[in-house]
Amino acid sequence: MPIRQLPDHLVNQIAAGEVVERPASVVKELVENALDAGAKTIEVRIEEGGLRLIQVSDDGRGISAEELPLALARHATSKIETLDDLDAIASLGFRGEALPSIASIARFSLTSRRFDNQTAYTVSVSRDGASEPIAVARAIGTTVDVADLFFNTPARRKFLKAPATEFRHIDRWLRVLALSRFDVGFRLQHNGRVSWQVSAAAGEADERRRLGELLGSDFRDHALVVDAEAAGPAIKGWVAAPEFSRANADMQYTFVNGRYVREKTLLHATRHAFRDVLFHRRHPAYALYLAMDPARVDANAHPQKLEVRFRDGRSVHQFVSHTVEAVLADGQSRSTHARELSAAIARPSGRETLQLLAGAAVEPIAAGAGLATHLEVREPRSLADTATNSAALAANEQRPTPGEFPLGFALGQLHGAYIVAENDHGLIVVDMHAAHERVTYERLKNEYATGGVVTQPLLVAESVAIAPAEADALEAAVDTLKQLGLGLRRTGPDSVRIESAPALLGSADLGGLVRDLAADLVEAGQTDRLAAAVNEWLSTFACHHSVRANRRLSVDEMNALLRAMEQTERADQCNHGRPTWFAMPLDALDREFRRGR
Repeated sequence: MPIRQLPDHLVNQIAAGEVVERPASVVKELVENALDAGAKTIEVRIEEGGLRLIQVSDDGRGISAEELPLALARHATSKIETLDDLDAIASLGFRGEALPSIASIARFSLTSRRFDNQTAYTVSVSRDGASEPIAVARAIGTTVDVADLFFNTPARRKFLKAPATEFRHIDRWLRVLALSRFDVGFRLQHNGRVSWQVSAAAGEADERRRLGELLGSDFRDHALVVDAEAAGPAIKGWVAAPEFSRANADMQYTFVNGRYVREKTLLHATRHAFRDVLFHRRHPAYALYLAMDPARVDANAHPQKLEVRFRDGRSVHQFVSHTVEAVLADGQSRSTHARELSAAIARPSGRETLQLLAGAAVEPIAAGAGLATHLEVREPRSLADTATNSAALAANEQRPTPGEFPLGFALGQLHGAYIVAENDHGLIVVDMHAAHERVTYERLKNEYATGGVVTQPLLVAESVAIAPAEADALEAAVDTLKQLGLGLRRTGPDSVRIESAPALLGSADLGGLVRDLAADLVEAGQTDRLAAAVNEWLSTFACHHSVRANRRLSVDEMNALLRAMEQTERADQCNHGRPTWFAMPLDALDREFRRGR
């Protein structure tokens, strides 16, 4: 076939293949246009999952009658003008492809009233092009109607799912966009019924309320505030405490300069921050907002604008990872204890807890019993003995001032596995093995970091065959890896040789570790595999050297463990992600026993 110019209508339909994947893609593009137009209220009406109708209305600045036809032309936009603008994109849309692409595969109309006009105008699109603007009545803002999506491209329409499935995709996308702009109100209507709506948030309390409306009250109740700023970037948002984890990575929202993205650097950085506090195969939940100079971000890296590229991805990774890790360490362990101890966080209800405690007596332990003694399983003491010992302890113990110790002070052990304590707010139950494991692990990590890495030369150097790109990445990182104890030398275009390794790793699969390191470096420009391997060994050591169930502790030892927990980062979970304690507030106990009624 000879080379020829494609007709505009076919060009638009080809572009629609990149821009419009399904009805949710249309909603995304139209709502982003509304946000760029300064809208403070956006309403989305859907019929039959978007197959019959998608209508997006806003109260933004609007479009003048003269510009309406131009808004439907390809590569026509008000958001960029020069190459410098393209290098520092601050708006959500900028290519000028969305409206003509959507109009080429649906029955399309656009109605708008500019903020400085008294009259609104509407245009519609057919195969012959856009109609002339016609005066109509409308408040300031814009309404876009998209009916019978893919009516003229049946091959694409048949790949759509059932209306209910398509509506779920729309619902999720609109929630993402509502998460991106807390200052804008949103309303979603499906088949004539309001599905949900959120009003604009004014202040932190409103933002937290709206966070719960969009992501659920459980996420809101477990959300830890993130707020940090470096020389260049700044980050805000929320990360859910580790006890609120997911089976899938379906509640991970990252925004860069207001744009929702699925960016490998950010995903890897947050996963790295959670590495010590989650069960294996569990996923963290978060909504994080990164703000930085637009000139240092390439937003024109993906047809649907779902990915960006950072000019300095390494520093962004380090900033995000360290910030989230600090929030998990400080905000969770210290602030949660100090401010939210009165709430039982993701633990059994009050009645379930009482039923649990009813199975055995709580036994106070006489002070002075050593950690290395009393390894046998004890029989539960009588209530009389328990009361006598409790009185003796209360008489002899120096009580701290109120609120001085968030985890309170020990009353005794339960079934040789749990420490039962009280604080100003109520009852605390601690899994002594899990808690001691975390305390020991963090101490070992600090000692290892302070003492430096002990490197052990290999008796027989191990050669590893990898892809040339992976060999390039390892060669570029050879100095950094050497500081971590791993000595590598490139021996060919697709091979490296391992000459030394951290002594702690012993007989680990070093070849497999190096391949994983290389894959991380190629994919994300960062790797934590080596540190993770060392930490895994330290975690195992900590687990094996922590107090076991049925080991009797003295009151002094129990209190020492509680104090160590209060001073230890990430003390709310053990190294494997299990919780180390839960709280039962006094008012919950009062309700169970109907005190005051």
